[in-house]
Amino acid sequence: MLSTALADIDAVFAGWASPHETGCGRCHTPEETACLRTPDAPVPPEVLSRFVFEVADHFTDHAASMRRLLPQAARAMAEGTLVGVGWGVHGLVLVDWRSWPAEQAAAVDTFLRAWWQDALAVPEPPYPVEDVFETCATIARSVAPFLGAWAPGPAADAHLVRCARMWLDDLLSDASPFDWWYSDAEDRAVAELRAWLTGPGAARLRAAGAEDLAIRAELLALPYGERWAHPYWDTASATN
Repeated sequence: MLSTALADIDAVFAGWASPHETGCGRCHTPEETACLRTPDAPVPPEVLSRFVFEVADHFTDHAASMRRLLPQAARAMAEGTLVGVGWGVHGLVLVDWRSWPAEQAAAVDTFLRAWWQDALAVPEPPYPVEDVFETCATIARSVAPFLGAWAPGPAADAHLVRCARMWLDDLLSDASPFDWWYSDAEDRAVAELRAWLTGPGAARLRAAGAEDLAIRAELLALPYGERWAHPYWDTASATN
C-alpha cells in the first residue's frame, strides 16, 4: 500500500518545479534554491529537510516548492530520513493542498493514509507513532481519518497504549496534546480525539489489557469538575 502510494506521488508530481523561486538568501545558498527551479533533480537530504520545514514566507511560491519536493520528501518520510518529523511544522500543513488538482490532492491524501497504516503495522516504525499521527493529522487538518483507520492488531494496540499514555494527562486537563498544530482546526481535532478515546479507544485499551488507561479515557466523557472528583482518583492514589 505504501509503495503504491509513493509510486503515485512520483508519477503525479514528476516534472514539477517552482520556476521563479528566489527563496530566502539568508537561509539557503543560491545553489540550494536553484534545486527548487529544477524539476526532478535529487535534493541533498539535509537541504530537503530544511526546505520542507521552512516557514512559508521564505518562498516566492511555497505551494509550488512543496509540489517540487513531494516525491523525495514523501519517500524520506516513509524511510524515516526526513529530519524534522515530530519537531516542527511540515510544509504541507501551510499550503492548501486540497485545492490542488484532484489527482494531486488524492495522491497526498492516499500517501498520508498509507504512511499511517505502515507505521501502525510494525512494532518499531522509523518515527514514533505519535509523531506520524500528528504529522498526518496536521497536514490533513483532521484526526478522524487516522483514528478511524486505527485497526486492532498486536503492533497497533501497543502503539495505542503508548499514545494514550502520552495524550491522556493533557486531555484530562482540557489541554491539547498536540505540539505542531498550525490552524484553527486544532480545537475540533482535540474534541474528535477525546470522543474517540472515550468510546472506541477505551474499549480497545481495555481489550489490550490497559485497564487503567481505559478508565482514564472514559473519564474524558465527564465534565471537568466531575472528572477530577471521580472515585477513581482515590483508588489510583492508593495503588501508587
